[in-house]
Amino acid sequence: MTERAEALSISFTPEGNLSRYMRRIRSYPLLTFEEEQDLAKRFRERGDRAAANALVDSHLRLAAKIAMGYRGYGLPTEELISEANVGLMQAINRFDPDRGFRLATYAMWWIRAAIQEYILQSWSLVRLGTTAQQKKLFFNLRRLKGELRALEEGDLSPESLDTIATRLKVPEADVVTMNRRLSGPDQSLNMPLREDGDGEWQDWLVDGEEDQEVRLASSEERVFRRELLTGAMDDLSKRERDIVVERRLTENPLTLERLAARYGISRERVRQIEAGAVAKLARSVRDAARVSQEAGLERTRRRLGRQSAHAA
Repeated sequence: MTERAEALSISFTPEGNLSRYMRRIRSYPLLTFEEEQDLAKRFRERGDRAAANALVDSHLRLAAKIAMGYRGYGLPTEELISEANVGLMQAINRFDPDRGFRLATYAMWWIRAAIQEYILQSWSLVRLGTTAQQKKLFFNLRRLKGELRALEEGDLSPESLDTIATRLKVPEADVVTMNRRLSGPDQSLNMPLREDGDGEWQDWLVDGEEDQEVRLASSEERVFRRELLTGAMDDLSKRERDIVVERRLTENPLTLERLAARYGISRERVRQIEAGAVAKLARSVRDAARVSQEAGLERTRRRLGRQSAHAA
């Protein structure tokens, strides 16, 4: 079936062969139920490629007809039909004649799925929908806008928006977003801002995140503070450390009552120990930070002194 898929996908080109292709597929005979069953069983049981080709040929009109229904998305009709033919052959590969229904009934789903996947990947440089709801919205929005005579609207009116969101069972915000994306084609960021100017749209893009230098400085600052706190904790007694950790450094702090029960003291005594330990930590952190800053200044002075001596 791979060779057959390649042959069908290149059997017509945008240079005027589509009409010839359509005339040719209309010449293939339709199959009766008995003929279809016989061919499907021959392919399924014996891998008969001639039988598979006959099944494909007899259903090319169905694939083309379904593909024509998706021309409103602005993609080449030839490519839509090629994708429809791929879906048709996928259906034939999986078709089970013993279930007793016609191939066309089974193949329609595969043909539509192949076309829709192609449209989602090709219509925009940015993927338009990844969830089942988004895909449903993408493929039904244009039809519903046509029914509501809103095809020419920019942003949908509140009435149209409410009707579409209700019928498709999606949030109104999703309808607004999808409608705007379908209404505005992709534009290159390298397009000039003005016809007579040199600037491009990408020149106006601003990264909302902090630059690398700021992120690095912030990361180093967090590490430095953590080291200061760890060193200061060593100056506390075991009970003071336990109370500070349980009261200030855990996601779910313990109550004064529970800590009082743990150490056999009053709630007020726990509060006093906590306050004293926090004050001790603050002093230790300040002293350590001052020492570190002075050491850093001294290293800087020495480096500048060496540079001056070397220059002399």
